[in-house]
Amino acid sequence: MRKLTGLFFFAVLLLIVFFGQAVSLYTDWLWFQEVGYTQIFTTTLTFKLTLGLVFGGLFFLLIYFNVKLAAHAPRNIRFLEQENAIELPSPELVDPLVQRLLLPVAILLGFFAAAQAASHWESLLLFLNSVPFGLEDPLFGRDIGFYVFRLPALSALYGWFSFTMGVVILATAFTYLLYRGVQYGPRGLFLSERARGHLLCLLAVFLLVKAGGYFLDAFSLLYSSSGAAFGASYADVYANLPALRILTFLAVIASGLSLLQIYRPGFKYLFVGLAGLILVHLVGLNLYPSFLQRFRVVPNEINAERPFITRSIEFTRRAYGLDKVESKDFPAEEQLTAADLKRNDATIKNIRLWEHRPLLATYAQLQEIRTYYKFVDVDNDRYLIDGTYRQVMLSARELSHQHLPSRIWINEHLTYTHGYGVVFGPVNQVTPEGLPEFFIKDIPPVSVGPLKITRPEIYYGELANDYVFVKTKAQELDYPAGDQNIYTAYTGKGGVPVSSLWRKLLFSARYATLRIALSNDVTRESRILYHRQIQERVKKIAPFITFDRDAYLVIAQGGRLFWIIDGYTTSNRYPYSEPTQRLGNYIRNSVKAVVDAYDGSVSFYLSNPEDPIILAYAKVFPGLLKPLETMPEDLRAHIRYPQDLFVIQTRMYATYHMRDPQVFYNKEDLLSIPQKAVEQQEPEIGRMMGRATEREIDPYYTIMRLPGEKREEFVLLLPFTPNKKDNMRAWLAARSDPPHYGKLIALDFPKAKLVYGPKQIDARIDQDAFISQQLSLWSQRGSQVVRGSMLAIPIEQSLLYVQPLYLAAEKGSLPELKRVIVAFGNQIAMEENLELALQRIFGGRAAPVTAQAGQVSASPGVAGAEKSLARRAMEHYTRSQEFLRQGNWAGYGDELKKLESLLKEMQKGR
Repeated sequence: MRKLTGLFFFAVLLLIVFFGQAVSLYTDWLWFQEVGYTQIFTTTLTFKLTLGLVFGGLFFLLIYFNVKLAAHAPRNIRFLEQENAIELPSPELVDPLVQRLLLPVAILLGFFAAAQAASHWESLLLFLNSVPFGLEDPLFGRDIGFYVFRLPALSALYGWFSFTMGVVILATAFTYLLYRGVQYGPRGLFLSERARGHLLCLLAVFLLVKAGGYFLDAFSLLYSSSGAAFGASYADVYANLPALRILTFLAVIASGLSLLQIYRPGFKYLFVGLAGLILVHLVGLNLYPSFLQRFRVVPNEINAERPFITRSIEFTRRAYGLDKVESKDFPAEEQLTAADLKRNDATIKNIRLWEHRPLLATYAQLQEIRTYYKFVDVDNDRYLIDGTYRQVMLSARELSHQHLPSRIWINEHLTYTHGYGVVFGPVNQVTPEGLPEFFIKDIPPVSVGPLKITRPEIYYGELANDYVFVKTKAQELDYPAGDQNIYTAYTGKGGVPVSSLWRKLLFSARYATLRIALSNDVTRESRILYHRQIQERVKKIAPFITFDRDAYLVIAQGGRLFWIIDGYTTSNRYPYSEPTQRLGNYIRNSVKAVVDAYDGSVSFYLSNPEDPIILAYAKVFPGLLKPLETMPEDLRAHIRYPQDLFVIQTRMYATYHMRDPQVFYNKEDLLSIPQKAVEQQEPEIGRMMGRATEREIDPYYTIMRLPGEKREEFVLLLPFTPNKKDNMRAWLAARSDPPHYGKLIALDFPKAKLVYGPKQIDARIDQDAFISQQLSLWSQRGSQVVRGSMLAIPIEQSLLYVQPLYLAAEKGSLPELKRVIVAFGNQIAMEENLELALQRIFGGRAAPVTAQAGQVSASPGVAGAEKSLARRAMEHYTRSQEFLRQGNWAGYGDELKKLESLLKEMQKGR
């Protein structure tokens, strides 16, 4: 009766503990029905339950029956408590407690083991659906798919069995100790016949599992970091690998000796087996590899490690997609002319003058409209506007529930349900006040171009609370209009219907509030929208995909808003490939996820059909991934090379562009990503105390014509400098436009030629007397000067540097674009807009500026002698302005006289 009562209370406890999980599970099922991916839910749940039942049940059985078998006092044995060195209660007192607790404790431990085993559902799925890579490792000759798909599951299985057998042996031995099957006294250790046979059998199984562990450890040598390069080194191959082979054999022998010892008195055979195993482990895996490394490898390391360095270079480049980088020489000449700028007019017009951070602050001041609207991020993209390929900046106006004027439950979950509209403008146009131009702005959206927004509501975005209800009796705010509000009713298909009192109670339990169940505003027609944060939404559907941090918004041709999120397949099991922190050592951008900002519908598109990992998931979840060609054309035109992936690749390329083992070993051509100064809150004090900090510059998108190409395209750029040097050494570009999407191009600069890097250009700007004086003057007037990123733009065979300058009040947050600095070769110019700065350096008119934009376009030249006089006049004018800035009044006067003479000559010619 007591046993039944204990089981009843234990069952009630489990019911209370798992009630919350059951509610969460059922509401997740409803949500997966809404998004149309129930197959993923059922498949993952089936595999989790299968693993949990099999391994949880096995753990329960092993614990229960082994402890049950040990929970018997040995017969015909006289207990000498005074001789037992371990003081324990008598078996008569212990036995009732053990018999009562054994079953519930074993069940509880089985639940914990089931949960731990269920977490490996993904490893099992990949194990059963592996896809070959078509490439073998050079040491064992196995396909890479074995290491990526099968080895993780086998390692997890070994870890589970070794832990389980360890727990079972300890629990069984302790039980024998309680029941006096194991005693320790002055005459030594005493084991009953039952205890001896039982524990030796368990130890034999443990040693057999350990043999499997040694066998798998041999494959783990391919992830060794002890050599000159990542992967199996000389010492690993010629010392550790033979030792692991021997240990595998010895562990099997030790297991057999443990079983043999059952039938032999004493422990001689067991001790021999264990001693041999321990000795070979210590010598073979510790002493001998160290000895070999010190006396064979170190004296001539490059010759010993050369083949292993070659393997590491090859496999790391493959794992990060660097093996397909196309390298070209770039002369970095200083012969750029105004005619060259004219030929690259589209590149000049799309140079980004607006930096993300100041632009975000400006958007917040000009376009948030209400305190509860927020701009989270600014995205770079390109659109065809009036037949012109334009780079633009776009930001979604999202609703921030944290900034509501009254954060009552009705406001947060019924009234304020969505953001509204976007701001959208070119990257290079500026108003006379130094503020950004807008193609789309305000609430409701006002468009000054052909691009219109017909569905501006943003129910799903980067900034969203837990849940909202739509189609309720409460008024749902659409957007504010002056001193009034415009209300709306949701007409989309998103959300889970709240069609009954049962579902209201269900969601009340999920979100731990009775307001849902008691609310009269929530009716049978109402729908609840949850998992609205887009990163969380796509991760909920596809937890096996790693998603990019930066989702970006796209305006479709019909005026609807969609989010695009890049997804990656990753692994930490690619042989010989150097890992990246918190990522692994293999990555592919194999998925493009699209989320409708209005109804929350999610689509996944296969962007890299050559990736074996995503093909394995496609086998597991048929129908999850659609071919990229089926993505609507107006969305496919906006896919771009992801910045997170590019950053990882550039960091690896800085080292692994060196393909010669000797060069790699000596790090002779190691590259670095240029650094830029990080502005401090107190910049003057920070400079005085030497606390200036630096960080790597970010890659930047731009529209440009790559060398050797006939038209401009949208690319992602990042320059490189030599390690611990500031001059430019190379740059890497990722292409985003079809048919070249995903291709990487590296342009290598001449090693024997000085090409200024971003940091050196910054230093030269600081040394310019006029610019330095102007910056100091602005700072003294209570303004804060914000220097934008230094952009290095390849044009023809030359490099052009552009840096925008922003001015903001110290106590304000409305940065204005006030100046543009252009540097080319040894020349630097700072003017009010890009065209004037280019004109200062290249003379003539590189292109005339529009009324508000500072854009560059072509203008007719001047013919014959008149053109020559005009060019000479411009040269004298430029030199006079330079003398004026330097305070050289004599030189300034001479140049003005020469200019006057030329102007009179031109006047006579007319």
